[in-house]
Amino acid sequence: MKKKQGIEKLNQNGFTLIELMITVAIVGILAAIAYPSYTQYMIRANRTAAQAEMMDIANRQQQFLLTNRSYASQATLQASGYALPSDVSSKYTYAIVVGTGTVPSYTLTFAPTGTQASDGNLVINSEGVKTPAEKW
Repeated sequence: MKKKQGIEKLNQNGFTLIELMITVAIVGILAAIAYPSYTQYMIRANRTAAQAEMMDIANRQQQFLLTNRSYASQATLQASGYALPSDVSSKYTYAIVVGTGTVPSYTLTFAPTGTQASDGNLVINSEGVKTPAEKW
C-alpha cells in the first residue's frame, strides 16, 4: 500500500471572530438591561434595612419615654450604647429632633448618602407618621 502524499487538512474546532462579537454584543445588551434593575433593587434593600433600624429606634424611644417621661436625644441614645449597624451607617446618617413642647415628641430622619442619595430622606415621628408614604 502506498501512502498519500501531500498536506492533509487539519480539522480545526473553535469560534470565529463574528461568533465571539455576537456573543459579546448579547452579553452587553443583557448587562445594560439588568444593571439598572439591580441598582434599584439594592436601593430598595438598603431602604428596607434603614426602615427596620428606624423602627428599632422608635421602639427604644417609647421605652425611654416610659422610663423618663421624655424622649431621648441622639446624644442620649448614643451615650446609652446605641450605634447604627455598619450596613445602615454606610448608606444613611440619622438625626433625632426632640420637641420642646409640653407634650413629648420627636422626629427621626434618615438622610441617604453616597449611592443611596437618590432615594431621599425617610422620616418617622413620635405619632408614628412615616414620610414619604410611598416609600413605606
